[in-house]
Amino acid sequence: MFRAHVSLAAALALIAAAATFQGAQAQTSEPQPAPSQPAPSQAPPSDTAPAKPAESQQTQDDPFGQEIQLGAKTIIFMKGTANWDTAYETLLDSFKTIRSFLEKEGIKAAGPAMTVYLTTDDTGFEFRAAVPIAEPMSSPPRGDIEMGESPSGKMLKFVHRGSYDAMDSTYEAITNFLDTKQLEAQDTFIEEYVTDPVTTPEDELVINVLVPVK
Repeated sequence: MFRAHVSLAAALALIAAAATFQGAQAQTSEPQPAPSQPAPSQAPPSDTAPAKPAESQQTQDDPFGQEIQLGAKTIIFMKGTANWDTAYETLLDSFKTIRSFLEKEGIKAAGPAMTVYLTTDDTGFEFRAAVPIAEPMSSPPRGDIEMGESPSGKMLKFVHRGSYDAMDSTYEAITNFLDTKQLEAQDTFIEEYVTDPVTTPEDELVINVLVPVK
């Protein structure tokens, strides 16, 4: 279900090294044109359209790789770890706990819920499940619920439509996009849930994947 997240995290770390290797390989292995012959023309990498998810998961109007400036928001969040096989259920449980806390405190959400992926490996990941609020609480929460700020800065925005089971193709397309554009991304990335993951049928989810870039 969430295996693509592992692929993305690994790709983010390898893209810069791969680009450097390919550049060095091109210099040493490609034959040089004779002095009397003009060098063959070559389109720049940015002219190559990166692969996108299937049309069933994305509409023509959805941004894919749109550069945005994300502002910091006050968030109520839960930290946790999860295995990939039960990731969706674990995140839903966290959001349900946060929603119950906000209802108890009489606080309304001030934006879509999000998952901040902090670290990933082959078996699972560390995360923050978060919901933004309009202003900080006068008394910080205690226990498993915490208050803080969401990540901010320059990011690339990609849109996924459909179930979590179908997110593999979206993350593969994101990896291809970064590779094609030779962009260097940070390890942490965000899923912002345009539709409420607790109440929306899974096959009708709309999710913004936000990838910080250096």
